[in-house]
Amino acid sequence: MKRGMFIVFEGPDGAGSSTQTRLLADWFLRDGLQAVATKNPTNNIIGGIIRTILKRELEVDMKTFALLFSADRAHHLHKEVEPLLADGFNVVCDRYILSTLAFQSTEEDIIWLKQLNSKFRRPDFTFILDVPAKICVARIRKSRPGFEFFETEKRLAEVIINYRKLTGYFLNTFLVKGYGRSPQAINQQVVETIRKHSKNL
Repeated sequence: MKRGMFIVFEGPDGAGSSTQTRLLADWFLRDGLQAVATKNPTNNIIGGIIRTILKRELEVDMKTFALLFSADRAHHLHKEVEPLLADGFNVVCDRYILSTLAFQSTEEDIIWLKQLNSKFRRPDFTFILDVPAKICVARIRKSRPGFEFFETEKRLAEVIINYRKLTGYFLNTFLVKGYGRSPQAINQQVVETIRKHSKNL
């Protein structure tokens, strides 16, 4: 049995990473391949604490926040991602290590953040959805009742710059224009990129 691929979507809040994660998992399934869509932070206990902080219902310092993300990621990999990959499933994840580096380095030392996440599995493919901060904020305002911790135009603009700087951090990382065209067109570009660069398909 071939080991599955681990594919990650990244981008600022409002960039469409959740949509693209779902569309790619659906494409694998339509193509007769096993696939699971998942996300960071998770819906488990640690992920729930993180979401409480993001909603400003609990306040912690940034080092504690970063450690919680790493703990959630370690648990997620151990309990879900690694077993699925070993069973031949393609795992498509909405956010991963680059989210930690892009978002939390606006408040914390990026060298420490990289060290904290250095032992985790590297993705086979990473797609960064590049969307201007103004568009992200407009999408968030339209789709949700409120804004979370990082969701200001100024912060998201910093996050986008950080993502662009991180395009060479993992192999097979691709910056994808995430606005001005349909989600299906973006998905098609992603699929074509995976087909071109993957030995598994």
